[in-house]
Amino acid sequence: MNPESKIYIAGHRGMVGSALGRLLQSKGYRNIVVCTHAELDLLDQKKVHDFLQTESPDVVIIAAARVGGIHANNTCRGQFIYENLMIEANLIHSSHEAGVEHLMFLGSSCIYPREAPQPIKEEYLLTGPLEQTNEPYAVAKIAGIKLCESYNRQYGRKYISVMPTNLYGPHDNFDLESSHVIPALMRKIHEAKTSNKDVVTIWGSGKPRREFLHVDDMAAACLYLLQQGVEDGMYNIGVGTDVTITELAELIKKVIGFAGHFEYDASMPDGTMRKMLDVSRLSKLGWQPRVSLEQGIIQTYQWYLQQYS
Repeated sequence: MNPESKIYIAGHRGMVGSALGRLLQSKGYRNIVVCTHAELDLLDQKKVHDFLQTESPDVVIIAAARVGGIHANNTCRGQFIYENLMIEANLIHSSHEAGVEHLMFLGSSCIYPREAPQPIKEEYLLTGPLEQTNEPYAVAKIAGIKLCESYNRQYGRKYISVMPTNLYGPHDNFDLESSHVIPALMRKIHEAKTSNKDVVTIWGSGKPRREFLHVDDMAAACLYLLQQGVEDGMYNIGVGTDVTITELAELIKKVIGFAGHFEYDASMPDGTMRKMLDVSRLSKLGWQPRVSLEQGIIQTYQWYLQQYS
C-alpha cells in the first residue's frame, strides 16, 4: 500500500475509523473513500455490492461494527450477532466480487476462550468456551476471521484480521448504558466531581484485569501492517500489560482530580477475570505502542471536556 492507493474505510465516524482517517491523512494518503450510514447502509447487501463495484478501492478496512460494553453485549445479543454478521459478510464478499485484493478486518479480543491461558496467543482461537456475556458478538467476529481465511485460501485474496485489546480514546462512546469501561468510569467520576458527590459506583468487583490500547496506537499498528505488505493471518494488537479495574479507576480519579471514594455493585457481572493479549507476533514485525495508559487517559479526558462539558 502506498499514498496513491485508494482506501475505503468502513466505519470512518467510529473511534477506530476516525483515528485511521486522521493518521492516513497525516501520512499523505489522499485517496480515502468514506460513506455515512445515510449514504450507505452496510446491512444492505445490494447497496454494499453496488458501492464497491463503483468505487473499486485498492484496500478495504472494516472498522464498522455494532459495539458496546458488557451491559450492551449482554442485553442486545440478537442485534449484536445479526448486525455484525451482516456488516462483515456484505463487505468481505462484495470486496471479493469487486476484485479488491487487500482487506483488513478488525475483530476483538473477546473472540478468545473465557479460560484461555494468559497472555493470549492467536492460536488459542476456538480452543474453548467463550465468555457468555459477549458470546454473540464474539461469534460474529470469529465468523469474520474465518471469512477472510477462507477467501484467501479459495480465491487467493490477501485479507488479514487484527484483534485489538480494549480500546479507548477520542470519539469513544460515553453513554453509561452502552459504553466500555474507560469512558463509563471517566464520565461517572467527572460527573461525581462536578456535582460534589463523594461516591462513584463501579460495576462488578473491581478485580478483573484488563489491557488497554489507545486508539491512535491501534491505527498506527493497522497502517504498519498494511505498509509492511502482510498478506494473510491474524494479529493481536495490544500493549502486553494489564491493570485491575480498581487500579484503572484510581488512575482516572487521579487525572480528573476526584476526592471521593468507590463502592462496588456486585450484582453486575465481572466478565472474564483476566484478558491480556500476547503481542509477540506483531512485535516481531517491528511495531510497538507509544501511548502510555496515563498519557492516553489525560488526552481522552481533555477530548471529553471539549466535547461534552
